[in-house]
Amino acid sequence: MGTSGPLAADPASGAATSPLAWEARAEPLERARLLRGQSVQQVGPQGLLYVQQRELAVTSPKDGSISILGSDDATTCHIVVLRHTGNGATCLTHCDGTDTKAEVPLIMNSIKSFSDHAQSGRLEVHLVGGFSDDRQLSQKLTHQLLSEFDKQEDDIHLVTLCVTELNDREENENHFPIIYGIAVNIKTAEIYRATFQDRGPEEELRAARALAGGPMISIYDAKTEQLQIGPYSWMPFPHVDFWLQQDDKQILENLSTSPLAEPPHFVQHIRSTLMFLKKYPSPTNTLFPGNKALLYKKNKDGLWEKISPPGS
Repeated sequence: MGTSGPLAADPASGAATSPLAWEARAEPLERARLLRGQSVQQVGPQGLLYVQQRELAVTSPKDGSISILGSDDATTCHIVVLRHTGNGATCLTHCDGTDTKAEVPLIMNSIKSFSDHAQSGRLEVHLVGGFSDDRQLSQKLTHQLLSEFDKQEDDIHLVTLCVTELNDREENENHFPIIYGIAVNIKTAEIYRATFQDRGPEEELRAARALAGGPMISIYDAKTEQLQIGPYSWMPFPHVDFWLQQDDKQILENLSTSPLAEPPHFVQHIRSTLMFLKKYPSPTNTLFPGNKALLYKKNKDGLWEKISPPGS
C-alpha cells in the first residue's frame, strides 16, 4: 500500500548501473517471471508473522512459533526479503521509500544479529513490488534499494528482481502491479505470491504509527519468540476531522501514492486508521500502560495471544 508518506539502467545502453542489480542478470529476471506466473495463495494465521508498511521482522528456521513471514497491499512500495543461506536467518520488510538509506543497514543488521552469521553460506536478496506508476515512485524506490544494498560491505546476491516495470500490467491504459503481496517460508526458503486475511495483531495501532510518520522498526524478538508492539508516540494527526469528512475519491487521490492501483479495501483501511488516530491523539499512556510494550506470543494453535510484560 502506498500511503503518502523503469529499473536500474541497462548496461547495454552505457548508462551507469549497480553491479548488484545486474549480477547474474538472467537469474533474478527468470525468478521474477516464475513468481508472476504463480496463482495467489491465501495464507492463514497459523504460524504467520504479518509485516506492515515500515516494519521489519527477522527470524530463522530454529523458531518454534513462526514459519511464515508475509506482507501485502504493496503498490508503489517494495517488499524486501534478505536471507542468509547458511543459518537460514530471514528478514522481510515492507519499504515505502521514506528513508531507504537508513532502512537497508537496519535490514542488514537484523540478519547479522544471529550469532552464527559467520558460518558458510551467502546473503541473498529478493525485491518484489511496485509498478510503472505515473509519478515514478516505484522506479525511484527500486533505484534506492539497489544502490543502498550495493553500498554494503558484505557480498549480497540478487536472486529475485520483480519490481517496477517487471511487476507491471496495463489495463485500459492504466497501470497496476501484478504482485501485491508475498510470503516466505522460513523452513524451506520458498517465496510465493500471497494474500492475508489476518494482518494483526493490533492492525490499526500499527497502521496508525506508519500513517503518523513513524520510521522503520523491528517488531519481533526471535530469541523470546515474541511480537513487541510499542511503546509508540506520535503527534496528533493534522486536520484529522477534515480528512474524515472527505468522500472516498478525495481520500484516494490525496492519501495514496497510486490512487488507481490501490486494493479495494484501501479507503476503508485509511478511514479506520484516521479514526484510530483521532481517538488516540497521544497514545503513550492510553495504549501502553506504564509505557510498556504490548507483547504477543503464538499459542499452541499457532495464533497470537497477548501476554503480560515481565514485572507487571
